[in-house]
Amino acid sequence: MPREAAPHQRVQEHQTPSRRPLVLAAVLMAMFMAAVEGTIVATAMPSIVGDLGGFPLYSWVFSIFLLTQAISIPIYGRLADLYGRKPVFAAGAGLFLLGSLLCGLARSMEQLILFRAIQGLGAGAVQPIVTTIIGDIYTPEERAQIQGYLSSVWGISSVIGPALGGLIVQYADWALVFWLNLPLGLLSIAGILLFLHEDVEKKRQSIDYLGSALMLVSVSALMLAMIQGGVAWPWLSVPSLILLGIFVLGLLAFLRQEARAREPMMPLYLWKHRVIGVANLASLINGMLLMGVSTFLPAYIQGVMGKSAMVAGFSLSMMSIGWPLASTIAGRLLFRLGARNTSLIGGVFLLLGAAFFITLGSDKGAAWAAAGSFLTGAGLGFCTLTFIVSIQSSVDWSLRGAATASNMFMRTLGSTVGAALLGGVLNTRLFHYLQERAVELELPGNLEAVNVLLDPGMRQRMSPENLQVLTEGMSQALHTVYLVVGVFAVLSLLLVWFLPRRQGDKTTAF
Repeated sequence: MPREAAPHQRVQEHQTPSRRPLVLAAVLMAMFMAAVEGTIVATAMPSIVGDLGGFPLYSWVFSIFLLTQAISIPIYGRLADLYGRKPVFAAGAGLFLLGSLLCGLARSMEQLILFRAIQGLGAGAVQPIVTTIIGDIYTPEERAQIQGYLSSVWGISSVIGPALGGLIVQYADWALVFWLNLPLGLLSIAGILLFLHEDVEKKRQSIDYLGSALMLVSVSALMLAMIQGGVAWPWLSVPSLILLGIFVLGLLAFLRQEARAREPMMPLYLWKHRVIGVANLASLINGMLLMGVSTFLPAYIQGVMGKSAMVAGFSLSMMSIGWPLASTIAGRLLFRLGARNTSLIGGVFLLLGAAFFITLGSDKGAAWAAAGSFLTGAGLGFCTLTFIVSIQSSVDWSLRGAATASNMFMRTLGSTVGAALLGGVLNTRLFHYLQERAVELELPGNLEAVNVLLDPGMRQRMSPENLQVLTEGMSQALHTVYLVVGVFAVLSLLLVWFLPRRQGDKTTAF
């Protein structure tokens, strides 16, 4: 593989093998920081809302981070090719740490959302660039072992994150959830700057800033319409129609830009490939499904069941246990059963997980939620690994990076849209419930009343009648969310049915 060995050889002219372990240590710290971010914040969010208020903006905390991260990933990738990995990683990770610092200082949900946007803009540099660094400094034969280390970091952080988030909000200040990133990030930046030596080959790059801007405007308009529609204004009102119009026009302009850009943000020609098209659509749906569990399960366990943040964290961590276990099994089954059959196993697990959440009730207990979380993680583990391996095996070396990036982008975009869509479903259902029952409450008949449920102190001082009304409303609203998650699971299963039966069925149409 001379084409793949060249970057490794070029770096090694300036970098002795003894420094590679130090670079790897810095990379692993950066990976841990990126991996733990999602689960630890999800577990802490109910407590953060209980402190800051602003429950109607709950899903924005996740959506804005994912949106700015998704938009910035392809830009950082181009800049890293132009200016080298070190300065771009340091700039992106530094922006991520600045956002983390500010998030811990936030004193309102509006401030937190703004600072999460800054954090997401930096996060877009972390995972893709450290993965690229691994490709630069290790040979193809060595990468398999290194990828095992990276997978272990993701598995460990996914288990530690929810539990750690629960411990922090229960025994310390929630700001530590964000500030934990600071020492890890600083050590990682220092390690990359000091020990990674690269010989940057100056070459002209065309960065699709316009495509990124159009995607940002389009998806932001859709998110605002989904979250605020039916709550801040009626669905068929002028604001909703304007926002949906901006989304449609922005999407059409984005597709036109991608079709004519020299180096597009998301190459459209890749979608002509059957494996890539189906896998990317399924990844979009699975990203939405993932947010239905990771974002709202802690709110159910703490708000409806009245359990602690630590219990919520352990329940959510079961998804992170099921994911790597299923990925390991899927890797062994893939070449025996084929991509389609292996993905179908994942789709069945996703359906089973959705069934657990649809039937979830306060009488079932946290163990029922944990079981659903584990099954969902297993389904995502089967599907995600199968999609990535199938995509990479179905295209030539020259297209492998772009094809893999397109799948990562679609999954992140799905998570972004899913958080907004499901947040809109939750807000709308809960708003109408509270409007109907407002006469029974000694609280405002709007979504701010739910803040009380997520603050343990205020919850204890609430009258039993009001507590029952609020928990029932929260339960009904989240049940609707999980019904939508069930629809996503069905769609995912239907999509993977269209994967080729044999890996040789590439149906390439470039």
